[in-house]
Amino acid sequence: MTVPVMPLEFADAREAADLAAFLVRLLHYDRAAAVRLQASGDALAVFGRPPSFEVLAIRTARLTGRHDFDITVSAGELLESLGTFDTEGGASAGPLPAAVTGPPWAGVLPPRGGWREVPGLPDPVSLRQAVTTAVAEFRSRDEVLPEARRTRTERDLIGREIWSRTIGATGLPLRAVHAALSLGFLRPAPDFPIALLAAGSWMRLRTPFGSIALRGHGSGLGGAIAVSVTAG
Repeated sequence: MTVPVMPLEFADAREAADLAAFLVRLLHYDRAAAVRLQASGDALAVFGRPPSFEVLAIRTARLTGRHDFDITVSAGELLESLGTFDTEGGASAGPLPAAVTGPPWAGVLPPRGGWREVPGLPDPVSLRQAVTTAVAEFRSRDEVLPEARRTRTERDLIGREIWSRTIGATGLPLRAVHAALSLGFLRPAPDFPIALLAAGSWMRLRTPFGSIALRGHGSGLGGAIAVSVTAG
């Protein structure tokens, strides 16, 4: 029996191109990455988990027509289905990849509603500078390690100490900002509204290019904090 292929047609080719760029970044950290797709109406959310940050990362895009599906697929196959884009406009279409067995993280997502704004978040320039400073500190501390202590374990300890620091009094860990920057969500832009939101045990750093939601201990995603990224 032939299984019908579901078309995945985007309303805006530029959004499809942004999604492809996100998938490229995700595959940089994990060549075998899987992504969970959730479609409701004309909105598509794509969740991934780059292991270097222990994060759930999401990009959103608008689809043509009305859709209702929730499926986990190969990130590489989804990228291939997106193909090339006419960024001057027009829809971009490709087949929806076949479903794969979802990894454990795919069952743990942030809530869709109930978010409230948390005050005290620095501006995007300050956030990017905080990451730059932290990277420089990590490199300097790594360089002065004695040869006997120059191990992966020792470096991981330094990294966890640095990236677990919080931003001001917000409770947002620095590694969440690092993830946002690395995934392309803290790009310079003339109009760049960002906000920090909270819902239950989750925190969410929202930007026009994506957002990062953090959950505390017991998240099931590994590490002390789990991160997800959603656009808009």
